[in-house]
Amino acid sequence: MWTKEFQCGGRESALLDCRSSGSDRNTCSPGKAVGLTCSEPVRLVGGPSRCAGTLEVKHEGDWRPAVYYDWTLKTAAAAVACRELDCGSAVSNRQREDSSGRSMWWIDSDCVHSGSALRECLTSASSSSIMDLICSDLLLQPIITVSSSMYGVSEAQQQGAPVLRRSTFTISCSIQPQYPGGSFQLTFTSSNSAHNYTQPAVNHSAHFLFPAAEPAHQGSYSCVYHLHVFNHNFSSESRLLSITVLDPTPLIIKAIVLPLALLLLNVALYFYCKANRGQMPWRQKNTELDQYKLGVPAAEEEEEEEEEGAQGAE
Repeated sequence: MWTKEFQCGGRESALLDCRSSGSDRNTCSPGKAVGLTCSEPVRLVGGPSRCAGTLEVKHEGDWRPAVYYDWTLKTAAAAVACRELDCGSAVSNRQREDSSGRSMWWIDSDCVHSGSALRECLTSASSSSIMDLICSDLLLQPIITVSSSMYGVSEAQQQGAPVLRRSTFTISCSIQPQYPGGSFQLTFTSSNSAHNYTQPAVNHSAHFLFPAAEPAHQGSYSCVYHLHVFNHNFSSESRLLSITVLDPTPLIIKAIVLPLALLLLNVALYFYCKANRGQMPWRQKNTELDQYKLGVPAAEEEEEEEEEGAQGAE
């Protein structure tokens, strides 16, 4: 494999930031290509979700709890951690006592305020405190499905889940078990209206029944799960589910006309075959007579005719 040789010092944020040799060279023998396993250098552990728990940062190959020593850094450090975790914004953060005696990472205030990543703003230290953090995207994403007697169950899809007009359909909202309680809000949006329906979560789900589908029910639906936990209100929204209401008349016509056409075709074939079977003996008899006549010589046929004439004269 011919490639440039990268010469990295370890502080570069991207591979292309490293110096490289001026020309390509054969530096990689078969089976020696580099393999990489990547992970986020920031995590929240010990909590019910990846977006809640004790803040830990991986630095110099070592995972340690990260704490701040400047109270002005409290909000900034939490905001940076939630952003790097892709967990929204910080909802709650606090430092609590820890008696484990573990080594910590101190978060440098000026470094964080300059916009740098957390892993670039750490120094080794010891502390008896650790930082607990809760981010806004604490909840998992709900699942939305629709079920109807005609088409069964359909999950969220942009193409549109079909339901027949005047048929019964149910939209279900559910979420993986995470916390007890909560409620589901079903949000409906169409080109000219918007509605909200709310039900408490029972066994982590709720079912919204629509007795008769009408064109007014056609539009986009989503489930929003609401929960009050850790003295804060949290919510999480599902993907959009597009409902299309179909007119059943063409389907009914197809259901009636097609079987009727097949029945008429079968009846016609029956009588046609019966008529052919009735003509078969007559055709077979004529064919045998023709074959018999073709097999008799002309002279013998004339003699037979003369004998028949003489007998008639007598």
